[in-house]
Amino acid sequence: MANLSVVNVDDEYPALQLVKQYCAQIENMDLQDSFQEADVALEYLKENRVDLVILDINMPGINGVELLQKLPYKPLCIFMTLETQHAVKAFELDVVHYLVKPVDFETFKKAINKAKDFLQFKNSSELAEKEDFIMFKSNYIMNKVFLKDIMWIQGFGEYIILVTPLKKYMILDRMSNFEEKFKDFGFIRVHKSYIVLTSHIDSYDVKNVHLKGGDKIPLGRTYKTILKNHLGR
Repeated sequence: MANLSVVNVDDEYPALQLVKQYCAQIENMDLQDSFQEADVALEYLKENRVDLVILDINMPGINGVELLQKLPYKPLCIFMTLETQHAVKAFELDVVHYLVKPVDFETFKKAINKAKDFLQFKNSSELAEKEDFIMFKSNYIMNKVFLKDIMWIQGFGEYIILVTPLKKYMILDRMSNFEEKFKDFGFIRVHKSYIVLTSHIDSYDVKNVHLKGGDKIPLGRTYKTILKNHLGR
């Protein structure tokens, strides 16, 4: 596994030192730099792409949320803060984790492992734009699944369940991410919580999409017209 490149931004020096100590104890981590000044970190990150930023929120000048929004690309992000009131905003920004200080090592390590899983699936998805399969970790095992074998995807918050004729896999990713990555492969959203591969569709009615193998998934009212136009019937 390639190293996870990381930058840490926190106006409190002891917090920077703690993260540095934690990172040194975790394999495949490359803490490239640490910053007490958010504006300096922003300029660095504009010139140097990293996989993950670990951010405090309340800092002088620009805060962590503003820093993340100003970046020209979207790295993975873990917020580490004393405050709890920004959690909703963090969820809207699709951050990997929201840690409330003080943070012990095991909690920090779990958040980093979550980031690694996100990155692994992201890289696999980018590879799938050239290939016909994806690789991902599920239940601590690396799996290879051909896109043509995915019948549907069901969303559960920051997780998705990927369903094939033989097996179901739970993956750390969001419905919106999967939909955007694979929309050109014949996948279409038919419900707020379901995406289906159109080659597996047999028919549909007012409430359900019926698949060739006999399964059915719900059809959202607002998605019926989209499905009809997509199938041409």
